[in-house]
Amino acid sequence: MDNYIVSARKYRPTTFDSVVGQENLTQTLRNAIRQNHLAHAYLFCGPRGVGKTTCARIFAKTINCLNPMNGHDACNECESCRAFNEQRSFNIHELDAASNNGVDDIRSLIEQTHIPPQIGKYSVYIIDEVHMLSQGAFNALLKTLEEPPSYVIFILATTEKHKVLPTILSRCQVYDFNRITVADIIRHLQFIAQQEGIEVEEQALNVVAQKADGGLRDALSIFDQLVAFSGNKISYQRTIEVLNVLDADYYFRLVSNALQGQVTEAMLLLNEVLQKGFDAGHFVTGLNQHLRDVLMSKDAATVALIETSDTIRKQYQQQAVSCAATWLFQALDILNTCDINYRTAKNKRLTVELALIKLCTIGNNQQATPAPASKPAPAPASKPAPAPISKPAPAPTPTPKPAPIPTMPSIPSIKLPTAEDKQQGMVNKQQASVPQSSNGTTASPFSKDQFYDAWAGLKSIFKDEARLLAVLSEYRPKLMDETLCVLELANPWQRDEFKKYGSLVMNHMRQVLHNDKLQLKLEVAVLDKSKIAYTAEEKYKQLVEAYPALQTMKEKLNLLLE
Repeated sequence: MDNYIVSARKYRPTTFDSVVGQENLTQTLRNAIRQNHLAHAYLFCGPRGVGKTTCARIFAKTINCLNPMNGHDACNECESCRAFNEQRSFNIHELDAASNNGVDDIRSLIEQTHIPPQIGKYSVYIIDEVHMLSQGAFNALLKTLEEPPSYVIFILATTEKHKVLPTILSRCQVYDFNRITVADIIRHLQFIAQQEGIEVEEQALNVVAQKADGGLRDALSIFDQLVAFSGNKISYQRTIEVLNVLDADYYFRLVSNALQGQVTEAMLLLNEVLQKGFDAGHFVTGLNQHLRDVLMSKDAATVALIETSDTIRKQYQQQAVSCAATWLFQALDILNTCDINYRTAKNKRLTVELALIKLCTIGNNQQATPAPASKPAPAPASKPAPAPISKPAPAPTPTPKPAPIPTMPSIPSIKLPTAEDKQQGMVNKQQASVPQSSNGTTASPFSKDQFYDAWAGLKSIFKDEARLLAVLSEYRPKLMDETLCVLELANPWQRDEFKKYGSLVMNHMRQVLHNDKLQLKLEVAVLDKSKIAYTAEEKYKQLVEAYPALQTMKEKLNLLLE
């Protein structure tokens, strides 16, 4: 039986043309070879499995070729190329710094650099995982790396560039390798499947490419695993079973349920996902990514930002048609908040369920906002009906008064002695004597205490809105008159955030105070930079102005400013 060779080794690139996803970098190396502008040291850095060591070997083989093709490709026929292909070349030396990271290992390598190549022009030293070298080994390499013999070229490879000493980086030409895109991985796997006579669905390859996270070697290892499980026919369903990946159809179904306000169906779908053994946190992360991709699909300019196959991209575009951009913005915000809170939540499942309930009720919340304003409207419309029958018809006018009051169902239901009870008591006292203008709007006078009591009660009404609650707790508006209050915030960001809830806040304030003419004006505080103390002396002067006794204490104790 023939020895089995994994795909990562069997289909390892041997020429610059066969390197996947690094066209700009390989073209630069080709040009350097053609123009004979070779540096004495290179640093190849990038994620795992993107071709760093492979490119180093191809580069070493090409510069030692005795008869290069087109001036930049190895011929594979000369003695140097044959020795390299048969793994018996003495011109190319590889060192694994992960296991040979001591000073003695580097000293031994430096001693080898004094031996010129027997065949070819250069002795190439490839040091893989160079960031694993010890501090002493780095220092031992410095001098030789800066001024090696004319026939020596160093190629250092690493996945963690930030761990390499700056003195090493300054002596090398640095090449940053890119993550392999999903599209490039899919095309390469399709080529291998064709070579091996394997039938594979494009959706299955998309799952493999997503799972590989930009590493082609990882993608090839996963592909071999699928072949071992499924044989010569790989389906999407088999792929998600082997890799334990949640079917993307769950995300499409959940978004559809949320758009239709189907809370029950969303809860059952989450339960089905959990029963299959998937973590709720991973489900939220995946749903967040799904909504992001749907949002990117709404515009032809951003659809290219989705790393997936053409088939899946079309599904995103179809669902994007039924999703409003504002709905997607709110949904992403809800899920992002859920993702943040999930790590510290004690009841993690409930945290996810609440997020899904909010998703399903986004549309309802948007429609419920103008509802209180629409209720008083029919009252004037009903007046003309009894007018022809009798003139004294204005008598029933007080009957529609209770309509604008109960905007928040939670207010009358709470019986604890809280700020809400205080507001409700004030509402009941004023209900009997609410002045009403000719157009049906209320304009009841109120005091400053009543205004600020109503403002304090907002904290309990909006206790689930963290951002709004922070503003309500930190700032209080200035009451200019019975029709205008001014809220001064610290920065434009807070102003923009408060605008999202401004209509809800003012609707509640108007109904509690029985004054529909009350308006809110938002302002941003102007920072007086001249009053900001920077030095210790300036800070001390400001403290002395506020606390004159500080000057006396300083003089008595002979204190000095630092």
